[in-house]
Amino acid sequence: MQMTMKGAGFLGIAMAVVGLALPGMATAQNVTGAGATFQFPLQSKWSSEYGKANPGVRVNYQSIGSGGGIRQITARTVQFGATDGPMTDAQLAEAKDPILHVPVTLGAVAVAVNLPEVTSALNLTGPVVADIFLGKITKWNDPAIAATNKGLVLPDRAITVAHRSDGSGTTFIFVDYLAKVSPEWKDKVGVATSVNWPAGLGAKGNEGVAGTVKQTPGSIGYVELTYALQNGIPTARMQNPTGEFVAPSVDAVTKAAAAASANLPEDLRVSITNAPGAGAYPIAGFSWVLVYRDQSDCTVASALLKYLWWGVHAGQAFATPLHYAPLPAGVVSRCEAKLKSVTCNGAPVL
Repeated sequence: MQMTMKGAGFLGIAMAVVGLALPGMATAQNVTGAGATFQFPLQSKWSSEYGKANPGVRVNYQSIGSGGGIRQITARTVQFGATDGPMTDAQLAEAKDPILHVPVTLGAVAVAVNLPEVTSALNLTGPVVADIFLGKITKWNDPAIAATNKGLVLPDRAITVAHRSDGSGTTFIFVDYLAKVSPEWKDKVGVATSVNWPAGLGAKGNEGVAGTVKQTPGSIGYVELTYALQNGIPTARMQNPTGEFVAPSVDAVTKAAAAASANLPEDLRVSITNAPGAGAYPIAGFSWVLVYRDQSDCTVASALLKYLWWGVHAGQAFATPLHYAPLPAGVVSRCEAKLKSVTCNGAPVL
């Protein structure tokens, strides 16, 4: 039976519309993730590079904030979530089935400052930053700021505070640090991915806070280091427990993580803010992906686990150029154990 050109054309259109595939035609396996804006630049790079080597897998990562990532993995609307603030015991219980935390990178939360009158980096202490975000220090020439910036002429300018409006792991790292250095912050505000801010303007995502700070002279905010560097926003040097004022950098985050890698808890939920040690940057943390320990779709599970295995190994080569710290070897081995423990209908995936 011969098919007319018109009929052949119609068949081709119909196949395109309904997504049919001819025998032997390969289709890509989609893997979806969502969560932390903190790790979005790295996930974006990973997705691109992994796709080049593995054209049969398409990884789609949505940068919606850690709170959104936790909600979506709990609701099982994505294959993996991502967060910079580990899930709480209550959140893990809500998910019902066990969820694993797998660290994929380390980064710095930079204190970003837009102060046109000052061309040198500011030196700030944790208690001073806490008081700024508590709304207690409201001017840039406050004596508490001047005390650690001898020789700088600080302007009589009001401070505008910028913070996250969404549930955020970057927020978790930042407020976890503030709670360690300020008893008042710990008592009045506490530690969570979303808190009741005493002062300031809210913005969505790291990109939102970076944009607010960049556009607002006199402002201060907190963002993952990559966002500050990409937007050309100056960052403060923060005082660590040894008394040093340290700028956020890959090396300073690596030093902060050094002690933690030898003392990780079994579930890998750990805080490394205000870490001891020379040269350590005090507002640093891990960023995790979240996966269910037992998977139901074995094809998707295989694609997901192979992608994450690549991420904690070959993918670490892309961390430093994007201003993240590569995972220490001791952490990688713990990640391997977590990924190998994932099953599909009871059988190991890897």
